[in-house]
This record gives sequence, structure tokens and C-alpha cells, in this order.
Amino acid sequence: MAPPFEPLQIGAIVFPDIDQADLTGPFEVLANLPNSTFHLLWKDTTPVRDVRGLILTPDTAFAEAPALDLLVVPGGKGQEALMDDETALAFIRQHAASAKFVLSVCSGALLCGAAGLLKGKRATTHWSVHSLLPCFGAIPVDARVVVDGNLITAAGVTAGIDGALQAAALLRGDRVAQMIQLAMEYEPEPPFRSGSPRTAPAELVEAARAWYRPMTEARLITARRVASRLGISVD
Repeated sequence: MAPPFEPLQIGAIVFPDIDQADLTGPFEVLANLPNSTFHLLWKDTTPVRDVRGLILTPDTAFAEAPALDLLVVPGGKGQEALMDDETALAFIRQHAASAKFVLSVCSGALLCGAAGLLKGKRATTHWSVHSLLPCFGAIPVDARVVVDGNLITAAGVTAGIDGALQAAALLRGDRVAQMIQLAMEYEPEPPFRSGSPRTAPAELVEAARAWYRPMTEARLITARRVASRLGISVD
């Protein structure tokens, strides 16, 4: 845990076709950490659109980013295009090497995997791509949040809030994280128990798998290519 007087530098990568909730959920938590600065990071500061068209504006270019205490790597459809983007991957590797923690959200775990951060690490991600984790040398764990050393991985989308609260506790202590949770009134009571393949009706799970299938198949091809690049054998 960082001393309360020590300033924290937190940064989240923003990219075209990001899922904004992968970013804005953790932002709501982490931007409330005492004595901290939150940076929205990209190659430049040109506004980008999320996968549904929401405009997001990076405020710090990669080249101008300070040393980070926490790096947040969101996911979304645009993650796929970054799997072979050496500029983005090098940035992730560089800051992960010195950061206190790295937090991936949803398919952002695959991006961390492409940067080589998942080798030998216990990790989770969105259920639709959970089976791809071994392609990056990860040990898959079926959990909403997994902490392994300085790596925090959160499952799909809304799990980013849980992962960010875990990161907040690790950086500033449980009491601060609990105060942020209270301020957010984060006490989920969804009207349905369909937020996981374990609890959703079977027909809904199959429909969701069919909807995701084209994206999942494309991600599998990419994951296998990345595995070859990383020297990881995949059955």
C-alpha cells in the first residue's frame, strides 16, 4: 500500500472502438483516490469513439505519459486491432515494468497477454474469450477478479468496477476503497440473474455465444498468432 502522502499517477489506455464502460467504471472508482491524478492515454490526444459512438478524449499522449503507479487496460472491439500494434504493446510493457499494479478489464486481458504480461499468471477475462487465456501463457481462473502479483484482471465489463475497488484497496487501503464504494452506492441488485453463463438461462447463453461467435473466432485466430510470436505452444 502506498503511503497516503505519496501522490499516485494512474493512467488508462483509450483507443478507437473501446467499450467505454471498461474505462468509465474503473474511472469512477480510481479518480476518487486521494492525492492522485488520472490520465487518459493514447498515441495522441485526438478524440476517439467507443464501440457505440461515444466520444472520448485522451488527455495525455503516450510520449508524454509520466511513470504510472497503476495502468488500466480496458477492452472492447478495438482491442483486436491493437494485438499486433507494437506502439501500444511497447507502451503497456514499459509501464507495466515499473507500475505498482496493472489492471485489465474484460478483453483488455488479451491485450496484456499480447504484451507478454500473462505468462505464468493466474488471470480472468470476459467469459466469451476466457478459453483464449492459455494462448498467452496464462492460468485461467473462473472468477470476477483475480490478483496475481502486480497483475489484477477483471472479468467482463462491469467487473472493472470490482477490479478497480480491489486496486484502490491495494493502493490506499481497505477503508479508502470502502468509502469510495459507499459514495458510489455500489450495491448491485440486478433484476435478473443472467449476468453470467453460470446463472443465465441456457437458451440465452447459446444466443449470446452465437452473437459473439464471429468476434470470438477472429480473436482465436489472433490469439494463436500471438502465441506463436510469444513462443507459446497451443493445442
